[in-house]
Amino acid sequence: MMSKVGAYRPFGLGHEDLYELAGIVVSAKEVERMSERMGSQVEAFHCEEGVAALAGDVVSKKPPIPRMYVCMDGSGVPMVQKETAGRTGKGEEGQAKTREAKLGCVFTQTSVDKEGWPLRDELSTSYTGAIEGAEAFGWRIYQEARRRGMDRAEEVSVLGDGAPWIWNIADEHFPGATQIVDLYHAREHCWEVGRACFGQHKEKLHQWVEARRRELDDGGVGDVIKAIRQMSSLPGYTKEVCDREIGYFEKNSHRMRYAEFRARGLSVGSGVLEAGCRTFIGQRLKQSGMHWTVKGANNILALRCSIMSNRWEDFWEHRAAA
Repeated sequence: MMSKVGAYRPFGLGHEDLYELAGIVVSAKEVERMSERMGSQVEAFHCEEGVAALAGDVVSKKPPIPRMYVCMDGSGVPMVQKETAGRTGKGEEGQAKTREAKLGCVFTQTSVDKEGWPLRDELSTSYTGAIEGAEAFGWRIYQEARRRGMDRAEEVSVLGDGAPWIWNIADEHFPGATQIVDLYHAREHCWEVGRACFGQHKEKLHQWVEARRRELDDGGVGDVIKAIRQMSSLPGYTKEVCDREIGYFEKNSHRMRYAEFRARGLSVGSGVLEAGCRTFIGQRLKQSGMHWTVKGANNILALRCSIMSNRWEDFWEHRAAA
């Protein structure tokens, strides 16, 4: 890594930072150490801003926000053995091998296209995330929404995949928000039933799932539940899967009013966060052979969120001022 030491002095880097940045050859271990140290500082900066927003210390003169969306999801990150001691993983036998990194994003919408489809405001998406419990993450995403101006939002929607912890956070921190199950996750649950019941009968499988897709798009969750219940009563079909998916649709039926949501010009997909999970977590924390500590993974995730949220320069300005 070739760097001019003097160029970094305005940012308050210490002697150790300068030595590493000035090195012609920087080992992977040095890069790791530098990244984790910087990630820790970025996380502290984000927390400071979040607390200020929560306390109302930041007064904005910006105009109202027509629509704000809060999206949440989780993805497993491979851990070193000590980080999963005493934990049984989802679908795993014995000790878990992963810990769930929770990722959230906030974005805004001010318009729709000519066909009435919602348009996410350009460069409006910000991210936050960490390997932590749902209670701590709830405050994290709430602070981010407040920092982004939720108090000025005329309408707030929470998007998720149906996981109970997401809706618990929505109920606690975003009361009154419109709760929406990501449409594509709902469709995947129809595929789960179809694959369990039709197996290799591809033509029947696609016909059945296509019918459920149309029902979901029309807001007919009751019709979807009825169709799955009919399948579960037939001999030779997987009743366990059907019963589980019936429960899923029944619990989330009020979050699947897709025809109504679309008529209101609301987004019903959380693709921006799905992409974030792949980019922030999958491509950086889940490569072959990687095993993380919680602290190390969180520091790297803080860096990724800062850069992808276009907050990197804000961090350096804050550090220079400090």
